[in-house]
Amino acid sequence: MSIRILYFARLREDMGIAQELFDLPAKTCDVKSLRAQLIARGGASAAALGQGKAVRVSVNQDLARDDTPVKAGDEVAFFPPVTGG
Repeated sequence: MSIRILYFARLREDMGIAQELFDLPAKTCDVKSLRAQLIARGGASAAALGQGKAVRVSVNQDLARDDTPVKAGDEVAFFPPVTGG
């Protein structure tokens, strides 16, 4: 069960990669548990996505919440919040 993860802006720089393929566990997965799995890897993932880091997420190009399901074949993007005027 694989998904494609994209990283944008500061997250791309912090992670050192623009995208990766990630194998999801067989159990049900949502945005919150995916982020927790990425943080658990430690290193750049923990630093970029860890507690207190402002991060937005989209699943298949739709803004997502923590409880948004993630399934095989999905595209998940992590990006910093955008502000503007």
